[in-house]
Amino acid sequence: MKVTVFSGSHKGREGNTLIMVEEFLKGAEEAGAETENIILAEKNIRYCRGKFECWLKTPGRCTIRDEMDDLLHIFMGSDIVAFACPVYFENVPSIMKNFIDRLTPVLLPHFEEDEMGEYRHSKRYEKYPKFVVISNAGLPGQTNFDVERLFFRRLARAFHTELIAEIYRGEGEIFRSQKNLMLKPLIGKYKKLLRSAGKEVVESQALSEKTVSDLEKPIVPPSLYIKFGNEEWDRLISERES
Repeated sequence: MKVTVFSGSHKGREGNTLIMVEEFLKGAEEAGAETENIILAEKNIRYCRGKFECWLKTPGRCTIRDEMDDLLHIFMGSDIVAFACPVYFENVPSIMKNFIDRLTPVLLPHFEEDEMGEYRHSKRYEKYPKFVVISNAGLPGQTNFDVERLFFRRLARAFHTELIAEIYRGEGEIFRSQKNLMLKPLIGKYKKLLRSAGKEVVESQALSEKTVSDLEKPIVPPSLYIKFGNEEWDRLISERES
């Protein structure tokens, strides 16, 4: 089984999402999966021009020559694709949305009605990878992911596939505190949960209710996180002004 993560943080390898991805993939590998993590910030991916040339001029292939040619093959060659990104102003970052827009060639232009009576583009291929979402937000609380939840569920429907797992982590900045002796065991416990989730997704193509519940519990009380977060912002602002 091939599990590919497309990491869509503007920070590339320095983002908090990457910490989540690395642990998730360790679990997937323990379950025997072949894994790959593609950092979108390191790829040359131009914007979709919206001319429908991938449907009319070169069916199934974008006319823009950049690294999406290879990424489309990797996407379609995967059994499971994980979209990994932080929340930027309630939604996915532009780098991730740009990548998703460029997936258009794997669908057909024709319209069809789905089993729910809604409409979408038809399939170009018989089989599409199943989807997973891995995301973090700097603010505490799961409501930060409401827009992403809807977006990726709709995206899975549009791509004729299933969204088999969603991993959302508020308090994302806590990963920057791994040297804190009080927080280290709490972060370690959460990382262990991520590894278990990666293994579960490969073995069961789903996450159990218990795993989802455990993953969504706050790592520290939100009030404490906000207090220390604001103190850190004050410190950084003070350093800038001094």
